[in-house]
Amino acid sequence: MRSGRQRLAIMGAVVGLMALLAVVTVRSNRPASITVALARGLNPEAPVFALPRIDEEGTLELAALRGRVVVLNFWSSWCIPCREEAAAIEATWNRYRERGAVVVGINVQDLTGAASRFLRDVGATFPNVRDKDNTVYRAYGLTGVPETFFVDRQGLIVRKFPGAVSSPGVWFEAVEEALRR
Repeated sequence: MRSGRQRLAIMGAVVGLMALLAVVTVRSNRPASITVALARGLNPEAPVFALPRIDEEGTLELAALRGRVVVLNFWSSWCIPCREEAAAIEATWNRYRERGAVVVGINVQDLTGAASRFLRDVGATFPNVRDKDNTVYRAYGLTGVPETFFVDRQGLIVRKFPGAVSSPGVWFEAVEEALRR
């Protein structure tokens, strides 16, 4: 009888360990799937979020922007390349907001006061939110900042900039691509 219980206990432990391994594997591979899907020519669905605004009261929800092209720019106040591309992002916002595109800055790995000062310093007028616990950062599989995702009207990611891009023309081209979909 004892050997039967021992076998059952060992089998239960093995099954539990396999389940834990499966969960860890799925969670660790999910963020990378956005980059992999884009590299394969696919357009994955943008992970939804609801985050507190930095620039005004309230919360911004990605789902509420469905039907519009959305540019998601992840940034931090201490990031020098983030500061360098800020003018191109603002130019994109100013050029495309009347055509239904929304630029959303997502502040990560930062302090609220530093983030607010950064926005004032660079003259950002587009909506900005704060990902205090890096949940959205992980959901998008970021490897650092800045990183930018272009989401079409159906909520699909159509392009990604995995680093700083300071040329407004490159930003305009990416938004135009999303608007054509």
